[in-house]
Amino acid sequence: MYVIAHLSDPHLDGTDTARDRLRSVVGYLRAFSRPVDVVLVTGDLADHGLPAEYAEVAAELDLDVPVLMLPGNHDVSAPLRAGLPVDSPGQGHPVHQVRYVGEARFILLDTSVPGQNHGLLSAESLDWLSAILDEPVDGPLFVAFHHPPNKLQHPVLDQWILQDAEPLAAVLRDRPITAILTGHVHNAVATTFAGHPLLVAPGIRSTGPLPFEPAAANGLVDVEAPPGLALHVVADGQPLVTVYRVVPSS
Repeated sequence: MYVIAHLSDPHLDGTDTARDRLRSVVGYLRAFSRPVDVVLVTGDLADHGLPAEYAEVAAELDLDVPVLMLPGNHDVSAPLRAGLPVDSPGQGHPVHQVRYVGEARFILLDTSVPGQNHGLLSAESLDWLSAILDEPVDGPLFVAFHHPPNKLQHPVLDQWILQDAEPLAAVLRDRPITAILTGHVHNAVATTFAGHPLLVAPGIRSTGPLPFEPAAANGLVDVEAPPGLALHVVADGQPLVTVYRVVPSS
């Protein structure tokens, strides 16, 4: 059995509120009788992209298991590269990575657009992805990025998803991908994209209620809803299983 703890959107900003919400999730993971194999955090690690915020991220996610991190729209490439253990060719933006943890391979894409909330992948990034996907792989293969390509039926959040997603779909279609893992919309979502499972982690910092939910009357985000995470479980001969959990913050 191979277990991924999928976290997203901690938005650390030096405040006790943001830090305590992430600590609640990390504390929940530390209490497992069997550690997860890897922790994946799909973006918006920092709230303002400041070096001090990435130092905080590094300290709070200093775990005894591998931790993979990728950028979101609130992140800034240079301080992220300087402050976190990313393994990405080149310098600056974008911060694409290929990481191996145990039997699994993770392709971590940077869908951020500097200074913007929406996501986009350039033709060069898609060419890079296609070449990586051409390489043989024996175990589970996950493609992870921040901005989901599917609409949530939310009038604001749907403006900020991955734009021009069809070229990405063309690259991903008919590939041996176990699942696509994203974040950004601060909701636990299970759907499909390009013929693959698309699994979105809930937000740690807040939740984005749908417009017809009661919490939506108080604004775009619900900061009182508890933080959450996804647990993706891979077992030989079995389809991928995802369990979503909420964790009361201290």
